[in-house]
Amino acid sequence: MAAIPGGADHAHDHAHDHPSGIMRWVTTTNHKDIGSMYLWFSFAMFIVGGIMAMVIRAELFEPGLQVVDPDRFNQMTTLHGLIMVFGAIMPAFVGFANWMIPLMIGASDMAFARMNNWSFWLLPPAAILLTTSLLVPGGAAASGWTLYPPLTVQMGMGMDMAIFAVHILGISSIMGSINIVTTILNMRAPGMTLMKMPLFCWTWLITAYLVIAVMPVLAGAVTMILTDRHFGTSFFNAAGGGDPVLYQHIFWFFGHPEVYIIAIPAFGVVSQVIPAFSRKPLFGYASMVYATSSIAILSFIVWAHHMYTVGMPVAGQLYFMFATMLIAIPTGVKVFNWVATMWRGSLSFETPMLFSIGFLFLFTLGGFSGLVLSMTAVDVQLHDSYYVVAHFHYVMVAGALFSAYAGAYYWLPKWTGHMYDEKLGKLHFWLSLVFFNMTFFVQHFLGLAGMPRRIPDYALQFAEFNMISSIGAFGFGLSQLVFLVVVLKCLKGGEKASAKPWDGAEGLEWTVPSPAPHHTFETPPIIK
Repeated sequence: MAAIPGGADHAHDHAHDHPSGIMRWVTTTNHKDIGSMYLWFSFAMFIVGGIMAMVIRAELFEPGLQVVDPDRFNQMTTLHGLIMVFGAIMPAFVGFANWMIPLMIGASDMAFARMNNWSFWLLPPAAILLTTSLLVPGGAAASGWTLYPPLTVQMGMGMDMAIFAVHILGISSIMGSINIVTTILNMRAPGMTLMKMPLFCWTWLITAYLVIAVMPVLAGAVTMILTDRHFGTSFFNAAGGGDPVLYQHIFWFFGHPEVYIIAIPAFGVVSQVIPAFSRKPLFGYASMVYATSSIAILSFIVWAHHMYTVGMPVAGQLYFMFATMLIAIPTGVKVFNWVATMWRGSLSFETPMLFSIGFLFLFTLGGFSGLVLSMTAVDVQLHDSYYVVAHFHYVMVAGALFSAYAGAYYWLPKWTGHMYDEKLGKLHFWLSLVFFNMTFFVQHFLGLAGMPRRIPDYALQFAEFNMISSIGAFGFGLSQLVFLVVVLKCLKGGEKASAKPWDGAEGLEWTVPSPAPHHTFETPPIIK
């Protein structure tokens, strides 16, 4: 100690600079620590939102009212949606961004390290506000996650808690996104041009711009509800000259880009995983960047396809129908590129690849049912039916959640230094795949047969499919605990991960050329 100037006092000061125990996590500005906290938080909220989904499915297991009263059922629907979108999926991808973006672009940390800490620590209070709104008199907003007036104007105090929570979650998202944009634009290593970045960085750059653009719109919408509730304004009250449909326009102008805020980082993860396990570069890198940007831009001009039943002029319906169909083109480009990446690659099917391929099949199916719903005449029939529920769960769960699992399994060795249990990982995948389809595939049929969403009771003709769906939901919920076991085992120890855990595949998409094709088509092929 004598060699250190100041001796023991200096050591004490140093310990004060770097707190240990819980204070290390409260005060950390390290992007890896913050990324880990985001991921743990999102998993905790995923479990909470999942328990609410279990309550919903338990009630719908058979006709009649069994488990909860209708009002509580609607509160569960509202909170399940809000928690899964703002508490589970978005923080999970922000966690990936925090962990991986600095490593991928060669930055020492995120641009605003303390703001990074703050944007995480806004989440727990918001989550507490949101979940405890169930416990106040009148309960949470029984209005669905979209918070439509006039329902939201008549609710009790739980509604105010939900609005406040949405504000805080929005502030957190905006700060996280400002941080990501600044980091990517200003902190890339020399020589790392934008068009040389891993695609995950591109998808997050585009997503962060979307968040900054639309989160304030949501804040405006819920603030207008707040003033309608407490300060005598009539934005959405027809009796005072307002219009409840105005709220829908504002909300969905946020809500449709929000769908892509959730999906685009998922595309980024899959674009890292598929090339690695195909042992060749991503096919059509530039076209992927342009397709992702087009999706983001188009997402701003299709919002009213959620509103075909409000009495829009036919010209408006036609415009929104065609604009919505247009999004299928860049999405199709991406799916083609992922398949072309795997084409004639040297494929291996570890858990991350399985989740990515599961994503590819199911997300494409969700995209097709979206194309069905984009047609005005069809949507008027299927609006607010279980067909819509099936469609967006194929996009959200099979799209966002499956790719989040792909990313988690892919990067776990890098994060923990240990390999995860491959057998358990594959078990997790197959259970999730089977139970997911069991839960949501049959809901297409329920919707086509006319079962409306957000109802706690239903006609006898829907009983069998609802029973199948509920059994699938409980199976799906329980199989997510396998993932928790995998992560805890991985953290405790297990096989040491090598520097390149995926057989030299990590980062491979930037260094190894594609295998030469059989034929260049510069000369006519010789037909034997």
